[in-house]
Amino acid sequence: MSRFLVRRLIQSVVLLFIVLTITFFLLRLAPGDPMSRYYNPDFSPEMARQVRESLGLDRPLIEQYFRWIRAFARGDFGESIRYQRPVRELLAEAIPNTLRLTIAALALHILVGIFLGVLSAARRYSPFDRVNTIAALFVYSIPEFWLALMLILVFSLKIHALPSSHMQSLDVEGMSALSLFLDRARHLVLPAFVLGIASAASTARYMRGSMLDVLREDYIRTARAKGLPENRVILKHALKNAALPVVTIIGLDLPFLLGGAVIVETIFSWPGMGRLAVDAIYARDYPVVLAINFVVAAIVIIANLLTDIAYGVLDPRITVGRGGGK
Repeated sequence: MSRFLVRRLIQSVVLLFIVLTITFFLLRLAPGDPMSRYYNPDFSPEMARQVRESLGLDRPLIEQYFRWIRAFARGDFGESIRYQRPVRELLAEAIPNTLRLTIAALALHILVGIFLGVLSAARRYSPFDRVNTIAALFVYSIPEFWLALMLILVFSLKIHALPSSHMQSLDVEGMSALSLFLDRARHLVLPAFVLGIASAASTARYMRGSMLDVLREDYIRTARAKGLPENRVILKHALKNAALPVVTIIGLDLPFLLGGAVIVETIFSWPGMGRLAVDAIYARDYPVVLAINFVVAAIVIIANLLTDIAYGVLDPRITVGRGGGK
């Protein structure tokens, strides 16, 4: 296993390098100019030339690339063109907010998806199973932006139950720690629900199918023949084996959660990486876009590595052979 982890880490570093290289050249080939924000009658061509030189945009593209790679290898993400601040500071502010939203959505995704999937399999072909199937397909088909707007319309504008934007209220000064926590939790409900519910619907369908396959196995019939309660048969004997395929689905859903965070954070004015990325793309803020792309790629690669490890924990029969195969 240790050899496998070392090999995967090396592959991850190479993959990150490839992703960053492709992103760098795609950004440079895209239409638009970071200097466009400086174009105004009071901004002389000489000043524009000086700013371009200070940003390194006057150098050949290949030279810009190698200068950026050397700086990136030292952990220097550069300075934001739009905010005139180190990119590292912007990421330090945005990453915790995005992780808070993504972890809450992932928890909703796992708990709701597995619970509904197991319940549907245990009551297969019942009215609950049919309603759950229709509801899952309906929720999975709804665009995130439309669902977010409808929830804001109902819960924020109509019944005033939940806030419609931002991570916390404006008047949080003087609040106790508990009041601040509850205020942030209320602001988290709608964006986390929008981000996680579609993935939960998908996981519920996968979990139901996997559970039905496991419940047909001989050892399940043997457990029932011994007189074990149905709840124990499902939770102790069937759930662990049925969860193996779902682990892969959950690991693969993380990129979709991070991608969906771009839309959700923009709609709910959530101060995370997604909203920062959108603003940076519009401003052609190359250092910020490249740094965010690096962070997202690293999170996705780590999630896939943890998925492989989880396979070994859930099923001890899975081992890594000399050739790296499982």
